[in-house]
Amino acid sequence: MATVYEINKGINRSIEFKGIKAQYITYLALGMVALLLLFAILYICHIKLLLCLGIVVPTAIAFVLLIQHLSRTYGESGLQKRMAASKLPTAIRSRSRQLFIQLQPEQNAQK
Repeated sequence: MATVYEINKGINRSIEFKGIKAQYITYLALGMVALLLLFAILYICHIKLLLCLGIVVPTAIAFVLLIQHLSRTYGESGLQKRMAASKLPTAIRSRSRQLFIQLQPEQNAQK
């Protein structure tokens, strides 16, 4: 008999499946497809089945645990925000004050 999984999705909420939220479901699916391809390549290269499984299964377990950790830690869009924040410079350096001399003060700031 088929197993029925419930996908929790409310109004204006992202998909959540087994505690994995939003884009992490996509990351998990892409990772599993990549591991399936890795297994197929190893098997086609005549590497022993137990060695193939010994490589793919622990990698899959580690990948699932990593995705669950990222989903719990950063939530729906926190990982994207963190990656975007890491690309911002920590400081802006200017060797000349000419740039700041040319700035005009805002009229609203004086009121």
